[in-house]
Amino acid sequence: MSTPRFYLAQPLALGARLNLPPGPARHAARALRLAPGAEIVLFDGQGGEYAARIERIQKEDVAVSVTGFQPVERESALRVLLAQGISSGERMDYTLQKAVELGVDAIQPIAARRSVVKLNGERADRRIAHWQGVVASACEQCGRNRVPPVGPPLGLADWLGRRPAGRLLFLSPLADQRLADLPPPTDADTLVAGPEGGFEADEIAALHAARATPVRLGARILRTETAALAALAAMQTLWGDF
Repeated sequence: MSTPRFYLAQPLALGARLNLPPGPARHAARALRLAPGAEIVLFDGQGGEYAARIERIQKEDVAVSVTGFQPVERESALRVLLAQGISSGERMDYTLQKAVELGVDAIQPIAARRSVVKLNGERADRRIAHWQGVVASACEQCGRNRVPPVGPPLGLADWLGRRPAGRLLFLSPLADQRLADLPPPTDADTLVAGPEGGFEADEIAALHAARATPVRLGARILRTETAALAALAAMQTLWGDF
C-alpha cells in the first residue's frame, strides 16, 4: 500500500509538530484507520513533499511530526489552462479530478449560456471551495505537490477579455484541424471546452473573434466530461510527458 498523502493549506517545515486539519484528520482516523507511528506524506502546494509520522490520535484529533523533506516534483512541462464550461454535479467534479491527474496547470470554470448549473453569490463561493477540494484530493491521489488553482466562474466573453497570453484552442466537432495538425506549443496553452449542449453561436463567434483555434477530436461527438480529458491526454501524448 502506498503511503497516505495529505494536502495542508498551511506552510510546512522540517521538524514541525502540528495537528491535522479536520478534513485530513477525519480521513486519517476514520477512513484509513491509521495508528500512532504510521508514516504519512504532507504537502503544502509550494513544491516538494514532507515525510511525517503520526504521534497521537484521539478520536479526530491527529497530531503529527514532520521528519523529512523531498524536493520532488511531478508537474508536467506542458502547461495547460483548462477553461471548462460548467457542467452539472458529478460531471464537473469528474472533469476537474481527471484533469488534475492529466497534469492541467489551472482551471477556469466558464458560466456558458447552456450551462445547466447557474452560480452566483454564496452559492458560487461554496461551489468554488468544493471544486478546490476536489482538485486538492486529486493531487493527494496522483502524487502532485502543487495544487492547480480553480478560478471564480466567469461568462465566456468576460473571461476572454482577461484570459492569459498564449495559444487559445477550443474543442469543436465542426473543426477541420486535429491537435496532431498543430505545432508544439511555445508557451502555455489554453484549452476551452463547452458544457452540456456545447456553446451557443454568439459564444463561438466570440472565440473566433479572440483568434481561438478550433480543433476536433475524431469523428464522434464527445460528452462534456469526456472531451476535455481526451484532449488533455492527446496533448500530453503529442507534446508532454506521456
